[in-house]
Amino acid sequence: MSYPPRLAHLATRAVVVAKLVPTYAQAHAIDEEEAAQRLSSALSGRMLPALLDAAWTAMRGKAKRLTDDGLVEKVAATLSERPQRPGRIAPVGPALSAFFILVDLEVGTAGDAARRVMESDEGRRRGEEGLAEAGRFLAAELTRGK
Repeated sequence: MSYPPRLAHLATRAVVVAKLVPTYAQAHAIDEEEAAQRLSSALSGRMLPALLDAAWTAMRGKAKRLTDDGLVEKVAATLSERPQRPGRIAPVGPALSAFFILVDLEVGTAGDAARRVMESDEGRRRGEEGLAEAGRFLAAELTRGK
């Protein structure tokens, strides 16, 4: 874990789910309640720390002037009033689609063909790109406030 522990206290699973739900729901053409259940289930294991790590990497890359403490304070300020405000809808390209396939695999809604593809070298590479893209989106959502 390379992100500060306080980030995980601020960007809880519920907060992260709220930020991802609109995009995930639209990409899957499902209602937001179902999307929230799937995301919450997927992020209950090892996926949340990996996503927070990707988001932290993205934040550190964009905020060169801020110290780690300053960056965490920016996240705290953004989340202070409405931490579970739904995120914006992100454009879904190949990378974010790969992340959503990882989510689907985690909750068991993806088929065997998707599992086989994601277990290949190319699939693992795409999955890493997807996680990084989701991290960049989450970083933008967590720092877009005050």
